[in-house]
Amino acid sequence: MSDPRAAITAATKRYRRTEQAHEESRQAVIGAVLAALRAGVGPTEAADLSPFSTAYVRRLAREADIPPAPPGPKTGAKAPVRPAVRRAGE
Repeated sequence: MSDPRAAITAATKRYRRTEQAHEESRQAVIGAVLAALRAGVGPTEAADLSPFSTAYVRRLAREADIPPAPPGPKTGAKAPVRPAVRRAGE
């Protein structure tokens, strides 16, 4: 498509066709995140498993009256796995 206006029009049509499905999927993820938080999954882990940031997951929790996790180390929390770094000459 060489006409930039036609490209915008086509992309807009595609966006509008998929907008409702996207919103339904977003609501499903929000529901799953809230259920996980209520089941004891921490907000950081829930965010890692979802398309949402940790801050947004915490906001969702506040809005749903889910109490924050207590401070300190979390039970069952996994340390991040970092790939081994090879240095020159090793």
